[in-house]
Amino acid sequence: MTDQPALNTGSHDLPVSPALAAHMTGQWAATPLPADARVPGYAHFPGRRARLAAAFPGERLLVPAGQLKVRSNDCDHRFRPHSAYAHLTGLTGEEQVGHVLVVEPDGEPVLYLRPRSDRSGGSGGSGEFYRDRRYGEFWVGRRADLGEAARLTGLRTAHLDDLPELFTGSVPTRVLSGVDPVLDALAGRPAAAHAAPDGRLAAALSELRLVKDAWEVEQLQLSVDHTTAGFADVVRALPAALRHHRGERVLEGAFNARARAEGNGTGYETIVASGAHACVLHWIRNDGPLDASKLLLLDAGVETDTLYTADLTRTLPLSGTFAPAQRDVYQLVLAAQDAAIATLRPGASFRAFHRAGMRVIAEGLAAWGLLPVPAEEALREDSGLYRRYTLCGSGHMLGLDVHDCAKARAGTYLDGVLEEGMVLTVEPGLYLQPDDLTLPPELRGLGVRIEDDLVITADGARLMSHALPREPDAVESWMGDLLG
Repeated sequence: MTDQPALNTGSHDLPVSPALAAHMTGQWAATPLPADARVPGYAHFPGRRARLAAAFPGERLLVPAGQLKVRSNDCDHRFRPHSAYAHLTGLTGEEQVGHVLVVEPDGEPVLYLRPRSDRSGGSGGSGEFYRDRRYGEFWVGRRADLGEAARLTGLRTAHLDDLPELFTGSVPTRVLSGVDPVLDALAGRPAAAHAAPDGRLAAALSELRLVKDAWEVEQLQLSVDHTTAGFADVVRALPAALRHHRGERVLEGAFNARARAEGNGTGYETIVASGAHACVLHWIRNDGPLDASKLLLLDAGVETDTLYTADLTRTLPLSGTFAPAQRDVYQLVLAAQDAAIATLRPGASFRAFHRAGMRVIAEGLAAWGLLPVPAEEALREDSGLYRRYTLCGSGHMLGLDVHDCAKARAGTYLDGVLEEGMVLTVEPGLYLQPDDLTLPPELRGLGVRIEDDLVITADGARLMSHALPREPDAVESWMGDLLG
């Protein structure tokens, strides 16, 4: 590392004269963080780090926050720390760019970070604090210094410039790769050939999050509550959206405003899919007009400031009332969801709720005469013909990521069993494509998904999103109340 790193400046930045540089380096008041400031959930993080260290005795583990990604030219996307880093440190802010949590072979965690820029000139007199667009305090806000970061987290801290020294010895080292290209480059040097592949580390970090502690469940409930409020905002915005040529965008804006007002933002790109757009599973263009005779599929989640996200979906009649064919499809999906939820309990197979929901779907499709074979045959793994109308799985783990714990081994997740404290979604759906000639005309272009968030309890599961109505009559009544 050089004493005077290059500054991140823009093509239209004005030159800085020696006189201005000198004038900027003095007479700044001290602005320390409060001495009692701690990351939210402070008491829960040491145990997580200890469990991770115990899984890799005698090894050094590096978990990065990640780097900025360019959106266009010299403008970056908003930064969100990697979920594993946030889960182990409690640090969730945009100032965590480039920081790395290191767990030493003896289990001691050390946080390597870029400390606050020195107002007296810092970084060899570079004036980073007012000149650097990526890291300067005047441009992007304040970072903690080493002492403040230690108090916030309870971790020993070190300067990020010292990180390369970790790759000069012979300590067995694992890096969570694919997150920070700078760190990946360090780990790939010939001198760091002892660094082990990170497949086991990625799996362990995911599996560490499978069962949520009480504080995490509280954060997820907060996210669900804010998301429920956001869905109500969308219904209230319907009259204006129905008049706009891109009504989907109007509704997207209504929900996203709630997400930014109450939390960090959205946990994933909001899906606002009206009419046949609802048959596109991940429709995020949200650029269509609204037709009052059609349905609206809204799939959205608020991410809290601690980065936990909800994931809810409701399918709403834009007129406020389900038409007969719409209600028929909705009722079948709801029956599938009810059957799936009924299977949730500790010890149940994770895949059981999907199978239960899909049995209801297949039997309903067969009763409508849409399957070329009996439902039982369509459900066989060597058939799956019912999936023409419902391609995706019926749910997933939920937490810091909308599809949480994705790197966990199949035996502990997809092929595993449910445990108390796990949080997951249940989201069966039917997506009846507008050009599907196997369907009668009145069903073409209907897309219905109902998604709720649940936490596994000692004797079953608790519906975290119970405040958002699911029954069609209740949906109509709720919409009517909101629209006056």
